[in-house]
Amino acid sequence: MSQKAKIVRIVSTDHFCPWGLKALDLLRRRGYDIDDQHLESSEENKRYKEENGYDETPQIWIEDKHIGTYDDLREHFDLGPDPKQGDTYQPVIAVFAVALVMAFTSCWAQQGALDLIRITELFIAISMCVLGILKLQDLKSFATGFVQYDLVAQRYVPYSNVYPVIEAGAGAMMIAGLFTWVVAPLALIVSSIGAVSVFKAVYIEKRDLKCACVGGGSSVPLGFISLTENLLMMAMSIWMMTKQIWF
Repeated sequence: MSQKAKIVRIVSTDHFCPWGLKALDLLRRRGYDIDDQHLESSEENKRYKEENGYDETPQIWIEDKHIGTYDDLREHFDLGPDPKQGDTYQPVIAVFAVALVMAFTSCWAQQGALDLIRITELFIAISMCVLGILKLQDLKSFATGFVQYDLVAQRYVPYSNVYPVIEAGAGAMMIAGLFTWVVAPLALIVSSIGAVSVFKAVYIEKRDLKCACVGGGSSVPLGFISLTENLLMMAMSIWMMTKQIWF
């Protein structure tokens, strides 16, 4: 016979408590029979806390024993604090993984076969587009992180607004091989500056910074991944120009 639990949480049109939902999910996964009680407005939530002397909701009980909040529930199950986001390469891994899958499928759709050279071209170009989009979604936040290490942006801040446009635009043009003699040299210049900037900040000055490669406010450490992004852009630019001459 399953144990009983009760949770009181706010579920209203103007506020939906994520901790209440996470607590509910944790109890369900533990097999509890749950009495899920909703506070249907912010005013009702405030009144409930004041009347019962609680600082926050949700409030949880197991078999009539008061457990407390979601954090208290995790402690009750010996799970420790809710994991907080620290340094992680997950955003970059996600970009590169999806770009690689898109490169494979696009190559197959275009040629009916898998061409390693074409897959590599598409992988780098698609990665450039996606990384450019992530930067463009919040230019102000991106610029805040970018100016901390980019050598040109430190001298001319508006360059921060230009870099992601060049990155995304060059990637889009490289997919189709359009305007190569314009976009490839431009991408080569900005990526070379980026590579030197990252190398100087990380490997010479030994600074502990966050990378703006996936946009501002990320938890990606500035280092090898950031350098790799620029080196891939450099390689793609040189290859596209070489391809125009020899092929």
